[in-house]
Amino acid sequence: MATASVWSSATDVHGAADEGYGPVADAFRANFAERDEIGAAVAVYRDGRKVVDLWGGHRDGATKAPWEEDTLVTMFSTTKGVASMAVAVAHSHGLLDYDAPVADYWPEFGAAGKERVTVRQLLSHQAGLCAIDERLDLEDLLDLDRVGAAVAAQRPAWEPGTRHGYHGITLGWYEGELLRRVDPQGRTLGRYFADEVAAPLGLDFFIGLPDDIPPERIARIHGYSPPEMLLHLHEFPPRFVLGFLNPRSLTYKTFGNPRITGLLNEYNRREMQRAEIPAANGIGTPRSVARAYAEFATGGAALGLKPATLEALKLPAVAPTGGRVDLVLHIESVFSLGYVKPFPRFTFGSSAELAFGTPGAGGSFGFADPDVGIGFAYAMNRTGFRLYDDPRELALRDALYRCLGERPQG
Repeated sequence: MATASVWSSATDVHGAADEGYGPVADAFRANFAERDEIGAAVAVYRDGRKVVDLWGGHRDGATKAPWEEDTLVTMFSTTKGVASMAVAVAHSHGLLDYDAPVADYWPEFGAAGKERVTVRQLLSHQAGLCAIDERLDLEDLLDLDRVGAAVAAQRPAWEPGTRHGYHGITLGWYEGELLRRVDPQGRTLGRYFADEVAAPLGLDFFIGLPDDIPPERIARIHGYSPPEMLLHLHEFPPRFVLGFLNPRSLTYKTFGNPRITGLLNEYNRREMQRAEIPAANGIGTPRSVARAYAEFATGGAALGLKPATLEALKLPAVAPTGGRVDLVLHIESVFSLGYVKPFPRFTFGSSAELAFGTPGAGGSFGFADPDVGIGFAYAMNRTGFRLYDDPRELALRDALYRCLGERPQG
């Protein structure tokens, strides 16, 4: 298909969309004109080929510095899906089995009643390990031995496998320590991802920002403070907001240790960007996230992914025995192997079966849709007030699937 350049001085949008994908560019421009976008980017790959690559606005809303083609942005929990790609590669390399006990690879993990927790249960937020009792601070996060010992000692908040609850910050540390134990080189998750995923695919995405990345490449997050959530109970689940603000609740404890991990604007600090927080602080371009998901959507040859790994990611989630109500988010949710799967309230992709991805706080989202060979990613620097289906992201995704002749999104 011919590629049409997309540039508008009125909205400061740059990039290109292939013929037939113009509605995605229209929706992206409308986000600036109608939905208070500050800066953002979106990318789509179809059958391994880039068909949409757009960016625009300001990487810093205060200084009006422009969002450039190579601007990097923190993607919050969209990082979870990217980090879980590293675990999937390890699975394809025969380093772990999704149905084996985690303690087989990491003996210390078996403490406090966790000896039978499987890798699948851990990655599917069913292990009851969403909060950490041992107090940590930002300095501790730079010491992965310290973090690994703290999470290994944690007692589950419920009997593993019976319920699930969003492991909003801890999931990445559990994945990271598991990888360190199974990788013959003992690499951290950030290093393993850089070597085994980012390098083969040429990605601009980091879990633990290198010191040589200049600050002027990084978009400034314009985030809300926790009390502002009370003004948006028509968008956020009310019980989630009340839990997030209540120090005695499991929701608060999930995002409150260290407290800075639950405060969006703290991710502008270089120290936070430098730490490996593989559930929350990945920094990169949406183009890179879309490229990575496209690889998973189209066979994974460049990463040496085995069919068994890809089939495991596409299969429906194994639900906990106690149902799908999330004990942290206080909504229905569906998780599998580090990813969200489509469910009735969050219908992304072309079917209810195969797609997998993760949305991030404020509106970002990346996913793979193997049904139609799609890798999609959107990220922004002004944070919205939804757990998923941010109106800006949803407008882009819905426009894309209308172009494909597939079902409406959202």
